[in-house]
Amino acid sequence: MKPQRTIQLSPEEIAFVRDLVLFEDAHILALNKPAGLSSQGGRGQVHTLDELLYAFAKPGKARPRLIHRLDRDTSGVILTAKTQPAASALGKAMMGRKFAKTYLALVAPGAPNPKEGKIELPLRREEAGREAYMRVCEADHPDAEAALSRYRTLSANETAALVELRPETGRMHQLRVHMASLARPIAGDVRYGGALMLGGRPVPRLMLHAAALTFPHPAGGRMTLRAPPPADFQGLAEALALAPAAGWGEQGAQAGV
Repeated sequence: MKPQRTIQLSPEEIAFVRDLVLFEDAHILALNKPAGLSSQGGRGQVHTLDELLYAFAKPGKARPRLIHRLDRDTSGVILTAKTQPAASALGKAMMGRKFAKTYLALVAPGAPNPKEGKIELPLRREEAGREAYMRVCEADHPDAEAALSRYRTLSANETAALVELRPETGRMHQLRVHMASLARPIAGDVRYGGALMLGGRPVPRLMLHAAALTFPHPAGGRMTLRAPPPADFQGLAEALALAPAAGWGEQGAQAGV
């Protein structure tokens, strides 16, 4: 990677981003991104995660490079490459669909019907002023992008459901639009019709969490990184009497899986 311009970070920002580290070795750096932090391209004065990565840059060298992004209000595992060879290898693996992503989401009202299945609906991008949306469209639409998601209900009642989501393509807002297409939008998703109150409680943000990421490690083998949902997600799920997913409190890395 070529050296890039540096951004001045405060001691508080450096401490903040270093506290997000899930795993680090000579090739990769993985973080547990909190909701409310933009991955890239923020419009305000607050630094994005991409800019906060300067906290890990060595003198005269580039910062780690984001391999993928998460929506601003989505929490969870996000991966970066520390070297150009690692970035190249991971980028090729991503393009070759060799990454497996697992998300947890709270949807409403109640469980999807059926409770488990796949959603294979093409999507197209639509601009509305400065905002971008994704819409379900016909496969023969000139702007159609193929999109496939798998879902599984982990726990449910009449109010809401805890679901596991596995996108097999990486379209913008894919999981959000696909769950809305089942009339079970993700709670807190203002853009796509998600509930803002559940069980008499306000939904604090988009209830979508990137819980696990499995990928080919640049040095060989496969690795799985896991991050437990943050307190706002867990708290709302528990308040709704939705049983936690098995192992959802785990954090860390596992090789050879």
